[in-house]
Amino acid sequence: MSEQDHDYRPLRSFGRLKSRPIKPRQAALMAERLPDLRIPAGPVTPRNLMPGAREVWLEIGFGGGEHMAAQAAAASDVLILGAEPFLNGVASAVRHIDEQSLANVRLHDGDARDLIARLPDGAIDRVFVLFPDPWPKARHHKRRLIQPETAVALARVMRPGARLRFASDWADYVNDALATLRAEPAFRWIATRADDWRTPPADHVTTRYEEKRLGDCAPVFLEFDRRAD
Repeated sequence: MSEQDHDYRPLRSFGRLKSRPIKPRQAALMAERLPDLRIPAGPVTPRNLMPGAREVWLEIGFGGGEHMAAQAAAASDVLILGAEPFLNGVASAVRHIDEQSLANVRLHDGDARDLIARLPDGAIDRVFVLFPDPWPKARHHKRRLIQPETAVALARVMRPGARLRFASDWADYVNDALATLRAEPAFRWIATRADDWRTPPADHVTTRYEEKRLGDCAPVFLEFDRRAD
């Protein structure tokens, strides 16, 4: 990679890649299953990963995988692509997939932006960005996942009518994400009343992270439609 290429690499939108040691049993399961679950390198054609899939959903930053696995179990005819750079989270997700015998989940153990760049136009029917790293310090806001360039990239891979759900329990990040996504002409915020963002959607699955209430406000849920071009 040239110095020029390095200068234009996006800032990391996530923190540590690993915390506590992965338990031997979980590490063995990940070594066994992840090669088959991993999304192949190069351009991605989601429909080839699961022929006959009714829709293709993308979860960015799936954490421990609880939400992703629950959504996959509830919609077995939908292919769910999950992206997560945190190795402990990937190990946890592989365990959920194995224990529930889920055949409709594929994983990218890395930066979601790398996966998005490899997806074709209009390939995604639904996107989840749930409780991403808030980078609360002002000097770190540039590292937040939701940036104007990310909004453009998501708009490209989402089909017209596709839905994007963003959730956070950091008020400043909610306001920042709302402003960023509303500024992107491809997205329409669908809320019509306060309960639309204050109340978890009917199909939302509460995760362990969400239950910890580490933010500075109650969880806020923002739903957007991908407009037709």
